[in-house]
Amino acid sequence: MSRKHLNGPFVFPVRDIVRHPGEMREHRVEVASPSKWGEGLVSVAEGEIIDLDVRLESVHEGILVSAQIDTEYTGVCGRCLTDIAQPLEVEFQELFGYPGEEANDFEVQDDHVDLETLVRDSIVLSLPFQPVCQPDCPGLDPNTGERLTSDAVPEAPVDPRWAALKALTPDHDGEAVRPAADDTEKS
Repeated sequence: MSRKHLNGPFVFPVRDIVRHPGEMREHRVEVASPSKWGEGLVSVAEGEIIDLDVRLESVHEGILVSAQIDTEYTGVCGRCLTDIAQPLEVEFQELFGYPGEEANDFEVQDDHVDLETLVRDSIVLSLPFQPVCQPDCPGLDPNTGERLTSDAVPEAPVDPRWAALKALTPDHDGEAVRPAADDTEKS
């Protein structure tokens, strides 16, 4: 069985706390994203700084990893298609079991824990599916394709059969067509 040498920005040594329950180590690192993470309207770009606060705690079953991730995602608004860049904060906690014991999703390998898969998956799953530039983004006008302003309301097209009634509404241009007094019925 050959063992690969673990190294990289997301690999943390745990040799000094392995099988010493109660021991803990904390790390704070800034890592550049090794590739683009995310495939939707927004993603974390390759080279984007990922601020990672990691706590490694030795427990009887393995190494309990708690992490907080701060980074930024970029892309386009799902309503108006303008460019957006928003901060992203993610937390996760996962147990890295000791090899050969119980079946675990993640294991301590060569007295190291490799967090790249967990960091990537946590970030990608936290990206918004329908990102918006602002919570009340009005989107695009369906007729012109222009970006609507927050106070603009798209005017619904009037059915031609009802167009004549628009002239009778009192709020239309301040002047409404009113029937002449001779056309009214006398009581």
